[in-house]
Amino acid sequence: MSNTNAFAGLEPRGFWTHFEAITKIPRPSGQEEKMVEYIRSWATARGYQALQDAVGNLCVRVPGRAPFETAPPIVLQSHLDMVCERNSGCPYDAAAGNIHVIRDGDWLYAEGTTLGADNGIGCAAMLYAAEMEDGGRAPLELLFTIDEERGLTGVKNLDPSLIRGRTLLNLDSEDDTLLVVGCAGGCGTTIRWSERREPAPPGWIQTEVHVSGLQGGHSGLEIDKARLNAIRALGRMLQNAAREVPLRLINLHGGEKTNAIPRECRAVVAYPAASDQAFRGQIEQTRLDFVAQYRGQDEGLAVRFEQAPTPAPPYSQEGTARLLDLLCSIPTGVIALSPDIPGLVETSNNLGVVRTAGDEVEIRCSSRSSNSQALNEVLNWLDALARMAGATAQKGEGYPGWKPDMSSRALKVTRETYRRLFGAEPGVTAIHAGLECGLIGTRIPGMDMVSLGPELRGVHAPGERVRISSVERFTKLLAAVLTDLSS
Repeated sequence: MSNTNAFAGLEPRGFWTHFEAITKIPRPSGQEEKMVEYIRSWATARGYQALQDAVGNLCVRVPGRAPFETAPPIVLQSHLDMVCERNSGCPYDAAAGNIHVIRDGDWLYAEGTTLGADNGIGCAAMLYAAEMEDGGRAPLELLFTIDEERGLTGVKNLDPSLIRGRTLLNLDSEDDTLLVVGCAGGCGTTIRWSERREPAPPGWIQTEVHVSGLQGGHSGLEIDKARLNAIRALGRMLQNAAREVPLRLINLHGGEKTNAIPRECRAVVAYPAASDQAFRGQIEQTRLDFVAQYRGQDEGLAVRFEQAPTPAPPYSQEGTARLLDLLCSIPTGVIALSPDIPGLVETSNNLGVVRTAGDEVEIRCSSRSSNSQALNEVLNWLDALARMAGATAQKGEGYPGWKPDMSSRALKVTRETYRRLFGAEPGVTAIHAGLECGLIGTRIPGMDMVSLGPELRGVHAPGERVRISSVERFTKLLAAVLTDLSS
């Protein structure tokens, strides 16, 4: 089904027109220029002022509508970039603005790639909210931030003078029955391990091993789903094989983004030709063990063997063992649950990316916690593991969490509006993912914030989808909340 057919007849039309256009715009993190151009053109056509700070965050100022033209402005905020993931062999490429959108009942999803609903849905909603002509509302400040997915670097450098309003609705949430009022802080760690290579002994062969078929997902929102990490899976396979077969690693590549649970990983290894059957048998046995362990959760693990493309000297057998021990020791998944909110993850770590370049292997992790002391403990844990393996660990800048304010006027009004529209009480929660609200609150003290959105599933992984009916509810709620907050 083509993009046009997938969107045909969807309501509200103005919203879906914008989102369809956004799915055709390339916008990987750090390359948001065409999205900025799209929004600037939209603003210019309507005579709205568009301002950009030194790093590229964009604010469009939209006049209010009677009787609230002079009310304090309300800020709507989303990020412009998206996680561009795709399955191996997929002909579509989100990074090039080539997303094949399919409608399946009440869902829209992307074939073989991420959809970019995170946060294209929020961007489309902001433009649609400015265009809606029903009812009065305060002036709007549409804040579009850049480079959120690589560590919130755009909002970290936000120029506070762009923003005059002190009430903000973040449109980067993923459940239309929940209002989000808090999030975890986080920090990345880069571990670098290196060793000189040595020629393989005579009679050794080189094989490339591929791991695929896993679900992956968002390393914050879906870290509690107990899904298998492809880097961990291949590391364990090779570690087990090395107990039975002399094994030397040549290279290792897995994962794409630190904020996505790795779905695929590949390695080139060397071992005696006489041990080929034993090597493959041990890999297959470990695969079966994982399938049994993750039955009902993530049991699609597949392995294939290929001839190594170009022979290369491997690391030593001892160095290989140290590196595999490091990979299998790094925590990946939930570390602790929140003592305050039942079922909410407090602390986690995602083993997100591994790359080999020359003699060096680079390992990148994303750690999250709503408890700053617990986050520091995980960072120290990674540093200690690196030192024991003869590697170095460097932590990133990190970003703060967003502490819930249950006395917030924005929360009170949004809850009351939700009850009036839908006859039900919305859930109020915090999430384990990182939202830009924490940094916005740091950059602009006194900001009153709440986050809302439609129902999204599978973000940061191919097959990401949005529930169509939830979008209609979300946009209806947004319009009403803007009017109610204006009074």
